[in-house]
Amino acid sequence: MGTPWTLFDPYLLLFSLVLVAVFGVAAFFLEHMRRIGCKHSLERTASSDDFFEDPNSLKKVRCPSVFDQAEKYISLIIPAFNEEHRLPGAFAETINYLQKRSASDKSFSYEVLIVDDGSSDRTSNVAFDFVRKYKIENVRVLILGRNHGKGEAIRKGMLHSRGELLLMLDADGATKITDLEKLECQVICTLAEKVKELNPDDQSLKLSDIEVAAFGSRAHLEKQALATRKWYRNLLMKGFHLVVLLTAGPGIRDTQCGFKMFTRTAARRLFTNMRLKRWCFDVELVYLCKHLSIPMIEVSVNWSEIPGSKVRLTSIIHMLFELILIRLGYGLGIWKIHT
Repeated sequence: MGTPWTLFDPYLLLFSLVLVAVFGVAAFFLEHMRRIGCKHSLERTASSDDFFEDPNSLKKVRCPSVFDQAEKYISLIIPAFNEEHRLPGAFAETINYLQKRSASDKSFSYEVLIVDDGSSDRTSNVAFDFVRKYKIENVRVLILGRNHGKGEAIRKGMLHSRGELLLMLDADGATKITDLEKLECQVICTLAEKVKELNPDDQSLKLSDIEVAAFGSRAHLEKQALATRKWYRNLLMKGFHLVVLLTAGPGIRDTQCGFKMFTRTAARRLFTNMRLKRWCFDVELVYLCKHLSIPMIEVSVNWSEIPGSKVRLTSIIHMLFELILIRLGYGLGIWKIHT
């Protein structure tokens, strides 16, 4: 007969510790997901008290809602966290393009919404200088107060935009602003197909009435990137793509490009459901598009590496954590998708 386990048996103690650790981690994940779900529900039902500040009149302007009728043709949402140095160059290129296009096409109206995600530098001051120069009708600044994460900054911007089309782009100007026409063209083609499918004689259908998500992509630059990156960065990238594939499934090769366009109706459904606030909200958007049957289009864009990236090793760990949250949150039914 074997020796019976005692209270101080090392194997029993080790097994108990492992069991406690497993249940502890599981409890942490479940509680974290529950809190995100509860807060998300409150944000869906509570009326917004957000506002824009007009530095010219010193008045507060009520934030519009994505549920309102569109007032502009396109809204550009720029999340900014400590971007006082990179934002001016990217903004100058953006506003020059928008002004030239609006001058040549009177039907083209725009707004640029800069969302300051709790910056500790002069980002908000720089952004308000743009408002003073170009007026609050065209440029608006939303201050989040504390740092929430890029995903939350974009979500807030999307929910308070006025455009038929809503474009998110990074504050570093890594993607050429003229490439928005590539995404726009694909969305317009989708509208034409929809009109043809429903009623070719009906010209009342607008861009804001259809659901489309156009994802800017750097996938065509992958070979060049592999050749210039360090081997461990390539390994991390391949591993991340594999985990993304397992989480959201196939469909979009480059989920992390910060250049994405949504129609107003698509944005309304996606960003009122989105829960992740930091790195992997892009993956969650792909997941939501699939489950809400929102068509996705991947469009190649011009992209260049801009110094000053905020991605660190800890960011990668956080990304993996968020990917697990997506899988568990939706897979276990803790996060409900509102249709």
